[in-house]
Amino acid sequence: MNSRSRRALVSRMLILLLLAPVAAIAQAVTGVGFQAIAIHDPVNGGTTPGYVFYPSAQPSKVTWRGPYELHATPDAPPIAGAKPLVVISHGHGGSDLGHHDLAAYLASHGFVVATLEHPKDNFHDMSGVGTAAVLAGRPIQVKAAVSELLNDPHWKTLIDPNRIGVTGFSAGGYAALMVVGAVPRFDLYVGYCARHPKDPDCAMLQKLQSQGTATAALAALQASVDQWGKPADPRVKAAFVMAPLSLVFDKAGLAHVNRPVYLYYGQDDQVLLPQENVLHIAPLIRTLAGTKMIPKAGHYVFLAPCSPQLGKDAADLCKDPPGVDRVAAHQRINASALAFFRKTLGAAAH
Repeated sequence: MNSRSRRALVSRMLILLLLAPVAAIAQAVTGVGFQAIAIHDPVNGGTTPGYVFYPSAQPSKVTWRGPYELHATPDAPPIAGAKPLVVISHGHGGSDLGHHDLAAYLASHGFVVATLEHPKDNFHDMSGVGTAAVLAGRPIQVKAAVSELLNDPHWKTLIDPNRIGVTGFSAGGYAALMVVGAVPRFDLYVGYCARHPKDPDCAMLQKLQSQGTATAALAALQASVDQWGKPADPRVKAAFVMAPLSLVFDKAGLAHVNRPVYLYYGQDDQVLLPQENVLHIAPLIRTLAGTKMIPKAGHYVFLAPCSPQLGKDAADLCKDPPGVDRVAAHQRINASALAFFRKTLGAAAH
């Protein structure tokens, strides 16, 4: 082989090597199917609704569920084989489809993704806000979703029980942290509300303080943490946490977190102030895998980009500050979540 032929061969090999990662990524993207599920609720009894998104060889199509534009096909046949599972916990007053774009994105890259609607703290029923059934119940319901799928004859064949992760937004981020070991201290609200007396979430505590019953109420809430069992779930190996309610966690409460945690937040979040929440806990998590900030963004940037209908029905949740492109932000969020879960759940534990 002469020198010119060798150079040509080397050039072709370099091109193939450069294109190999692109080809691998392209091959990894599949269609997405989804199905509605009912999840047993150990806290309130009965069941709560949710969805499972999963890889399918059938191409995805646009499907509407209420005001949500899902890029997934109902009841599409799943691709066989055990895959990692990620459970998504929505925020206060949220929906089991509030993060449908993240669910579909992860499913298109080889994950099974489950969502659930937290009873008494969702868009049509917020009757339990501030009660033990919500503050202690949320992580129990996430655990129940994991159990539901692992015990179901259909879904368990598609899930690797050694590769399970959780992601959550706002109050769902709080739940995700508890699932990987964080222990809350509800009396930390006292100091927070002293620093931020105008926060609407402090109104109930201030009322109890004026009645002289705040200490007893917080103690009762603290005693309820294990009422429905331990919130931590050893089956869950990693947590991707977005704009979490986390002012109730201190160094001692976070010392139990021994699995990778990735934190994401909006720079100008006025609902859960970063300095009091995500930036407060970041240096206290030994297993912190990373922290990322969305410049200028508020709290609700983590909700899926809104359809025109949802933009009319929930304008406050759909409008972002000037200079914030929610679609572009979600491209980064979804890519970060995929990279994190591929790294932490990429290989089955032995």
